[in-house]
Amino acid sequence: QVQLIDTGGGLVQAGGSLRLSCTASGRTGSTYIMAWFRQAPGKEREFVGAFTWIGLSTYYSETVKGRFTISTDNAKNTLYLQMDNLKPEDTAVYFCAARTEYTTVQVRYPSGYGVWGQGTQVTVSS
Repeated sequence: QVQLIDTGGGLVQAGGSLRLSCTASGRTGSTYIMAWFRQAPGKEREFVGAFTWIGLSTYYSETVKGRFTISTDNAKNTLYLQMDNLKPEDTAVYFCAARTEYTTVQVRYPSGYGVWGQGTQVTVSS
């Protein structure tokens, strides 16, 4: 099994930056996609971005493309989400997720992930 711990949330002013971290433990060798999602109050969980170890590809939602950057530190089993030029509408709980079993579900759908972090709150003030 894989366990995820996501950290790094906080309160920031509009235009500011935050970096989230997601550290994996356990059977990390079985993980082939890791992703970030977010969920604002009263809204559905929304895809932010993903990194696949097959092909080493990165994907972003149109909402965050150009402002957010995903990176990895394989030695630390950690996935990062660098968030720049934050906007109040980015306020949400951010979740890290991992896909450890093959599925044809596209990377942007939460149903394609079987392991989730506990979430970290990001609040952007105007």
